[in-house]
Amino acid sequence: MKLKEFIDKHERLCVLTGAGISTESGIPDYRSAEVGLYARSNHRPVLYKEFCSSEAIRRRYWARNYVGWPRFFSLKPNITHNILKYLEDIGKVGCIVTQNVDNLHSKAGSKKVIELHGTAFKVMCLHCDHKIFRHKLQEVFQKLNPSMIATAQMIRPDGDVELSQEQVEGFNVPACNNCGGILKPDIVFFGDNVPHDKVQNVKANVENLDALLILGTTLSTFSAYRIVLQAIDAAKAIAIVNIGETRADKEVDLKIKGRCGDVLSKIWQLNASNNFIN
Repeated sequence: MKLKEFIDKHERLCVLTGAGISTESGIPDYRSAEVGLYARSNHRPVLYKEFCSSEAIRRRYWARNYVGWPRFFSLKPNITHNILKYLEDIGKVGCIVTQNVDNLHSKAGSKKVIELHGTAFKVMCLHCDHKIFRHKLQEVFQKLNPSMIATAQMIRPDGDVELSQEQVEGFNVPACNNCGGILKPDIVFFGDNVPHDKVQNVKANVENLDALLILGTTLSTFSAYRIVLQAIDAAKAIAIVNIGETRADKEVDLKIKGRCGDVLSKIWQLNASNNFIN
């Protein structure tokens, strides 16, 4: 009821989403206690500096990503994405800032989306401005690695999977077909920075909209926590829905502990006429 009052009270919301909203689509998050990827494995995402400097690390990254891509590509939006799309349609959501690279907001039909950390669905060259769609690169990988057969077991938030060293060592990675440079997902890797113009775009939306609703993120990365600080500076009301603790719990107006899909769907169950979630 308190969250419903928060949403009803503020005319236009800026929504910040994290990995916790995509878990119900089959993508694990990193940091949830006991169930997050960090709690279940020793996996850590590749660092930007390592990716740029090491051919072996790039080969390992792309081999894992190649195997995980078909499943990652096929995942569908869940009730949280659909609710946010509906709220955008009726003018309640003015902007969605997502830390996720899974494209699920766009798949749900949301238009006003800022992908804070980029998207796994595009690939960029580190040496020129050339970009291609990730599914096109998948076709190139298939031609270069016809004997690469593996199935995705546990997919990760960034779309890759676990492979043996033997599988990785024989994997062929193409260069940019425009300049011969290094291909990288259009994603802000750990250790890299969010582009300045994107930071300013987010800041402008936080300042121009009426409140900040945070869904499914611990706010552990500064790129996300900075948005909370911007909202505080702009004297905006802030609400959080997350399954566990977050970095900003003591700084916000409302915190609800729970799964985003469960919490948001209950709000609309209070009004039986809202059947868009079915």
